[in-house]
Amino acid sequence: MLDLSWMAWTWPTAGFFIFILLCIVSMGIWEKFSPGGGPRRGVFGIDTTRGDRLFISLLGSIFIFLGWLWVLSTPLWGALVLSIVWTLFVFLRV
Repeated sequence: MLDLSWMAWTWPTAGFFIFILLCIVSMGIWEKFSPGGGPRRGVFGIDTTRGDRLFISLLGSIFIFLGWLWVLSTPLWGALVLSIVWTLFVFLRV
């Protein structure tokens, strides 16, 4: 039997992992129906693929949420809004 007691499986924790899974699956579907998401120069001035931009946006969102918790310790709705804005910025075309 698989012992999952080491992890605090709350709905927010499960939602986080489901969200990551959905991101990866949706990127795969996007690539299937619109292949050739080759590198392009984005807002950072470096060539990135769709997967690179997804990784950068997820990593940045993690830091936004951790910084929000460290500085404000208030509900995370503001961090969620900032993360969405960050993701739109990362995927922006120049």
